[in-house]
Amino acid sequence: MSALVWTAVVSLAAWCWLLLCQGFFWRTDVRLPPLREPAEWPPVWVVVPARDEAAVLPASLPSLLAQDYPGRAEIVLVDDGSTDGTGELARELARRHGGLPLTVDSPGEPPAGWTGKLWAVRHGIGLARARDPEYLLLTDADIAHEPDSLRALVAAARGGGFDVVSQMARLRVASLWERLVVPAFVYFFAQLYPFRRIGRKGSRTAAAAGGCVLLSADMAGRARIPDAIRHAVIDDVALARAVKGAGGHVWLGLADRVHSVRPYPRLHDLWRMVSRSAYAQLRHNPLLLSGTVVGLALVYLVPPAAVVAGAVAGDAATAAVGAAAWAVMAGTYVPMLRHYRQPLWLAPLLPFTAFLYLLMTVDSAVQHYRGRGAAWKGRTYARPGALPDEG
Repeated sequence: MSALVWTAVVSLAAWCWLLLCQGFFWRTDVRLPPLREPAEWPPVWVVVPARDEAAVLPASLPSLLAQDYPGRAEIVLVDDGSTDGTGELARELARRHGGLPLTVDSPGEPPAGWTGKLWAVRHGIGLARARDPEYLLLTDADIAHEPDSLRALVAAARGGGFDVVSQMARLRVASLWERLVVPAFVYFFAQLYPFRRIGRKGSRTAAAAGGCVLLSADMAGRARIPDAIRHAVIDDVALARAVKGAGGHVWLGLADRVHSVRPYPRLHDLWRMVSRSAYAQLRHNPLLLSGTVVGLALVYLVPPAAVVAGAVAGDAATAAVGAAAWAVMAGTYVPMLRHYRQPLWLAPLLPFTAFLYLLMTVDSAVQHYRGRGAAWKGRTYARPGALPDEG
């Protein structure tokens, strides 16, 4: 047997293992449980860090103001040095729409060792302590919530005994590039962090989706959030790890009624979203980068390459093994495409999308070594090992 057919066999074996042994990551049925109302609704403080978000606030902030929550709830929008009038627009939206009480405040520039978002979150949590909430909802400025979102999150946390309940917001899928890249982004995330494993007590798998995180205020104190993760670029995963490290229970699933309103119409926009943090996900480790590139090539690129090479060379065995691996790959992608209401003919194109992600990951490393890694809205963050330890 040729080296290519052996490589295709290894790829097929990898896909069989992923299909059966990686927490059934490809299933999309991990959703919030049916609403079971608690006897008493606890107070909640909603923290919205925002930097230059005037373009998306009119589509997102009114949805928070309109939350139908039976208990006491308040919102603080923490304006992280915006230059586009984000803070004043938030106040105007609150005056116009009414609803939950809104406070707009600013923490000033973050000190060394802090990302801007987490410095803003710290400020918001600090303001919340005076109100003594039981839960904190950390939600991004580009996330819109259906009116019952807060009620469902709190009921799930209370009913399931969770310290964190997080939902992966439904991202916008409108342009051609969004159709190709966005469902795959969530698919790859679930492959790295299978949702079923995250919710299992005793499991070391930890992740959250930063756009929608309901966090127990008591656990925030015990896990020292956000101070313990102050330099994290991928702050949602870091938060979940800190909570699990403190003995907490985390739940993460897909959302139907929580949406991102931020558009990524061009490939450049999506490329920037992924590449700004991809190398941070690999802990800025060249060996992990090399392994990731080889792994992506073996798992996603070898199957179609084997089909084409086998067909050209008349090697039926190579083509058949490659086709089998490709079919398993496409089959695991179908549930995510259905979740995003996308045509199923996109499933066989997953190798192309994976190749784009491979290039984005390499570009993330290149930008890091050029001193432009983890750049977002005018700030560039150093890797954690380069920062002083504040204890």
